[in-house]
Formats: sequence, C-alpha cells, structure tokens
Amino acid sequence: MSIDPDHFIFKISCPATSGIVAAVTSFLADNRCYISELAQFDDEETGQFFMRAVFRFNSGVEGDIDALRLGFNEVANGLNMDWQLHAVAKPMRVLIMVSKFDHCLTDLLYRHHKGEMDMQITAIVSNHLELRHMAEREGIRFIYLPVTKDTKAQQEAALLKIIDETETELVVLARYMQILSDDLCKQLSGRAINIHHSFLPGFKGAKPYHQAHQRGVKLIGATAHYVTSDLDEGPIIEQEVQRVDHAYKADDLVSIGRDTETVALSKAVKYHLQHRVFINREKTVIFR
Repeated sequence: MSIDPDHFIFKISCPATSGIVAAVTSFLADNRCYISELAQFDDEETGQFFMRAVFRFNSGVEGDIDALRLGFNEVANGLNMDWQLHAVAKPMRVLIMVSKFDHCLTDLLYRHHKGEMDMQITAIVSNHLELRHMAEREGIRFIYLPVTKDTKAQQEAALLKIIDETETELVVLARYMQILSDDLCKQLSGRAINIHHSFLPGFKGAKPYHQAHQRGVKLIGATAHYVTSDLDEGPIIEQEVQRVDHAYKADDLVSIGRDTETVALSKAVKYHLQHRVFINREKTVIFR
C-alpha cells in the first residue's frame, strides 16, 4: 500500500508495559497530527512491544517535524523506547549488488520504474561485468569490484567506502554470489537484504534446483532475509513458495525458482522501504 508523501512514519520498539499506545497517540494529537495508520504487536515471549504509526499534520497546520522529533524524546525516554521518525517524501537510498543472474535486478528496476519502489538507487555493484549494460541503460552508476580470495578484504573495504560516500541506507543482494565476511555483515546489520532459494541447507552447492529435482521435491520457493554472519540464517522477511510435482523437469524448477526469488525479494525490499519491518532477535515483526 502506497503512502502519501506528506506523511511521516514512527517506528517504535520498547519493553512491553501499559500506556504505550496512549502515550504515542496523545502526543501526536497534542501536536495537531492525524494518525492514518496504526499497527502494534506485543511479543509475550520476548517482552517487547512494537508499533508503527503513519501520520500527518492536520489540514491547515504548519507543522514543525524537527520540533515534534525533539518533543518526543521525553515520551521515548520515559518508556525506554528505541524509535525512528521517517519522512515518506524522502526516498530511501539503496545500493544493489549482483553477479551474473539478472532476474532479481530486472524485477527491481522494473518495479522502481513503475513507481512501486520508492527508492533512490545509489549504485549497482557487481563482481562481474555481465550486467553492466543494465545499469548504464538506466543511467545508474555501475561499480565493478571483482573478488578473489586475495582481494576480498580490500574490495569489501572499497564497498563500505562506497556505501558511506553515497549515504546508502539499504544494501540489496540481488543474487550476489559472494559470501560476505563476518565483519562486513556486522557493519551492515539490519540494512542488508539477501535472497536465496529455500532449498538451503537441504540442497547446498552447485545446481540446487537440479538436486531438488533428483530428490522429487513437491514444494520449491525462496527466502528473503537480513544478512548476518550466520550464512543464510538471518531474520526472515519474506518467503514465497510454489507446489510442483513429478512432471516438472529440472529446467522447469529453475524457471519457477526465478519467479519465487523475484517475488520474495521485491516484497521484502518494499516492506523495508516502507519501514514495516522490525528485527525481533532472530525473527522479524512485519506490519503489512
């Protein structure tokens, strides 16, 4: 669901206690704001409370978002909140990383072109040159960072410098076929999304769809998750599945797999762009 550009988004998490909703909604009402969307979740297992509020200033009110941000500190401090306030009118700055497979990049660029992805693409980074033409066709900066065992640390340092210089807020690994170092994963914690086929860890290594075909799988899919130092085990944002049967050949599974990967990744990226995702230890809370 798209959000009008004159709106703002509160993302709040804190220890669960009484009065949180009242404190936030009363604060916004007192500051002459209208709440157009409100979602909340109390995780009784972790004792954490999560809230996402979409609001705007009332008609005719010349609101001061900086003053509102400053004033909310008192509310937040009293309830030990971890909070963020985002302006919908400011697109998130996104860097996309790819290798040779183009389906996820193609889908993201198409959705961005059609206005489904409210983001500003700062660059496309790749360890191969095959997809350079796609970036150049869109007028997007393409950066070639080939990776070998000997140059991995150097290239990751270059990547971090690019992220810093471009003020990138989100990194999307759109079938980037390199394992990130533990240090890089930590530095990108909560702001890097990866996509992989859901056969891991059952079908590791080369040609996972062919392995799945040989085992006669009945369900295939893809998982979009945040990147962590635990390979392909970060908090899951979105999963897409499709049922198959004995009549499907290995190439059919590869084709269907491409579809599930693009859908899962695009949904995950969109949720993140709209500030709908909260990391809750090893899991996520998502207000769709």
